[in-house]
Amino acid sequence: MDQRRGRSGNKKNSPEKNDEAQEDFVVKSKGKQQKGTKQTEDNEEKKGVQKIEKQQNIKGVEKKVKQINQAEQKYELGDGKFSTPTIKISSWNINGIRAVTKHEEAVKYLSDNKFDVICLNELKADQIVFDKENLGAKFGKHYFLYLNFCKSKGGYSGVAIASKVKPISVKCDIGVDKHDQEGRTLTAEFEKFYLVSCYVPNSGQKLERLDYRTKEWDVDFQNYLEELRKKKPTILCGDLNVSHHEIDLANPAGNKKTAGFTQQERDQFSNYLQKGWVDSFRHLHPKEVKYSFFSARNNCRQENKGWRLDYFIINKEASDAIIVSDINLTVHGSDHVPIECEVDLRKL
Repeated sequence: MDQRRGRSGNKKNSPEKNDEAQEDFVVKSKGKQQKGTKQTEDNEEKKGVQKIEKQQNIKGVEKKVKQINQAEQKYELGDGKFSTPTIKISSWNINGIRAVTKHEEAVKYLSDNKFDVICLNELKADQIVFDKENLGAKFGKHYFLYLNFCKSKGGYSGVAIASKVKPISVKCDIGVDKHDQEGRTLTAEFEKFYLVSCYVPNSGQKLERLDYRTKEWDVDFQNYLEELRKKKPTILCGDLNVSHHEIDLANPAGNKKTAGFTQQERDQFSNYLQKGWVDSFRHLHPKEVKYSFFSARNNCRQENKGWRLDYFIINKEASDAIIVSDINLTVHGSDHVPIECEVDLRKL
């Protein structure tokens, strides 16, 4: 669950003001004006600055292109077949891959052999940082790693899928340009199902993205999922940034105008489920109170004051295939905890 903050930039003098300052500059030496000499020196200096700026711009372009090219590289693919009749999947908003991998407990979890697939949200890194710091080594050697980084800015959003089995295909984003810049979805196709790892946009502290979230993102993302399930059973997992019902957060009365529990977000989520999708945790645990996100403030985790923001969702026709869906409160390293499910492939 992220919160967006504005950033202020440094003001720059206009070109006109720079020219006026240069023209007014006069140096007097031995009673004589040296204006021509000074202007020549300034012109040379200005050329040098322009040359440096040009080099910096070129480096910036090269860096951006390199990142995009790496994100679009061909993934290592296979037949998408698991060798066991049931598989275990974990999904976790790690709130930064660099931060979470500093916790020994978290690294142990990410390299645990018991999961067939691990999905991650909110990587907060780009390809260059990921490679430079060798963050892929934090995962077990039994996993093939697939990544989708944010393209619009570094250190923001990003999702991943680590799988013991090579998928048939892997798709970054949903094919709608206005949604595809922040690296929020990654879809892996396996023999019997699609798996979508997703980090849904937060509506913001002042709800500045609420309309974008509910009127644009939710609509297009739901359409994307509908197209997938026409081909194969589809499992969606990740931080969906909504607590659907009052049972899904500790303080519903005080958060009706807070991102994640506005009526607009909840209505859109209801609309999505009514199209034939199932919230697996609530389906299997109709009355259980359990949360997946805890604010770092006010001892929220210790006092069990949280939100259920993370989900495994499956299309209704295949809902019996999820035989276990739970929230793991024993793992630390992020403000979210992992969610875990077990899927019976024979029921897909």
